[in-house]
Amino acid sequence: MDRETTVGEVIDRLSAFDRSAPVRLAINPLFPLEHTVAGITATADARGRTVVYIAERGEQLGPVPPAVAVDLAWHAPTEAPPRRRRPATGTAEAGQ
Repeated sequence: MDRETTVGEVIDRLSAFDRSAPVRLAINPLFPLEHTVAGITATADARGRTVVYIAERGEQLGPVPPAVAVDLAWHAPTEAPPRRRRPATGTAEAGQ
């Protein structure tokens, strides 16, 4: 099992950002979507460890920006393919 992220790590990472910035949840690496956050709570798991939960409000906002999926290592960076110039319709070149 991969090591889980701790509350301390989340606090450390969040402390680098503007305190007034909204928080969103990025969900589903294969089809990344963003959701609003509703609340935070905690309980004990089966081993007695405290586990903190961040709840989504149920408001899906749409796909995450491509840069977010890349930063989270969910998607590889991509570039748009180069565009070829197409001949205008009605020209001799277009009918060939």
